[in-house]
Amino acid sequence: QVQLVESGGGLVQPGGSLRLSCAASGSIFGINAGWYRQTPGKQPELVAELTGGGSTNYIDSVKGRFTISREYAKNTFYLQMNSLKPEDTAVYYCNRVPPDSFWGQGTQVTVSS
Repeated sequence: QVQLVESGGGLVQPGGSLRLSCAASGSIFGINAGWYRQTPGKQPELVAELTGGGSTNYIDSVKGRFTISREYAKNTFYLQMNSLKPEDTAVYYCNRVPPDSFWGQGTQVTVSS
């Protein structure tokens, strides 16, 4: 079972950018994967999806600002986040779509001035 581990979060000012990485323990070929985010007291929300066939889907609030991608040679998924807003503050996770029962530790993204 391929496991996914996130990195790349941090503190950024509104309007700034971050790129999150999700390293897989094995081949990502054919995997439907996504980036989820979670705020306190809520369930993880799928914000961006990349299917094995290469199609992408985003929730409305991040369309035009976030881009999900992958690099097969590094078995890694990415989430490029631009024009960040305070409401993007959350712990971000990568997981399959639909999600596995295993969740990594996530990476904190804080958007604040």
